[in-house]
Amino acid sequence: MKKFLLIAAVVIGFGAAPAVAADLPARPYSKAPEIVSPIYDWSGFYIGINGGGGFSNNCWSFTDINGFLDDEGCHNATGGTVGGQVGYRWQMGPTVFGLEAQGNWADFSGNNTSLFFPTDRNQSRIDAFGLFTGQIGYAWNNALLYVKGGVALTSDKYNLFDIPSGALLDTASETRWGSVLGVGFEYGFAPNWSLGFEYDHLFMGSRNVAFFDSTGAFDFIEHVRQDVDLITVRFDYKFGGPGPVVARY
Repeated sequence: MKKFLLIAAVVIGFGAAPAVAADLPARPYSKAPEIVSPIYDWSGFYIGINGGGGFSNNCWSFTDINGFLDDEGCHNATGGTVGGQVGYRWQMGPTVFGLEAQGNWADFSGNNTSLFFPTDRNQSRIDAFGLFTGQIGYAWNNALLYVKGGVALTSDKYNLFDIPSGALLDTASETRWGSVLGVGFEYGFAPNWSLGFEYDHLFMGSRNVAFFDSTGAFDFIEHVRQDVDLITVRFDYKFGGPGPVVARY
């Protein structure tokens, strides 16, 4: 009799198990966490420093008493440069627009023996330049490729030496206005900080430059054509915001 009761209890227990399981509440559904991807924000004011090198191609032509240009040849004025920039960028999707002002000290110097006056040495020097440009670029998160264009100016000095004696015969100086086109790449390596590389070509055109002798008296007019190429590395700090914008998908 005891065995019968035990078997009956086991059978009843197995039969009741599915009913008990059916009465348990359903397992709650947990939503998968959102995927968070940081997106670098290029918008805002920035300030920075730059340095590098460049060269200026200068071609001189002497204006004679009849108004004709007598070719004296060309030379490259090469050297280093350091300066700073300030600007503002705003980003619309992956497209980035910007405005920038840049000012640099420079030491681009070079010379050649005049083809028309073989005893003369013509020397050109750029000791400063400035760029005022607009930018448009495309951003891949914290990488930015851009082109720029606008107004350029150079501070130029010219010297004419007598080769046999080495004496300085005549001098001239000018602030020359022209245009600039450039391309650059910038990488945001930390919140608000970026590192960039830039190439610029300055179209400075041709100008008539007045030369003066050692007493300060006007001597003659020289026609000088100039183009400048620049390669610089730049560091920028962007103001505003603790860092990248966060996009959720």
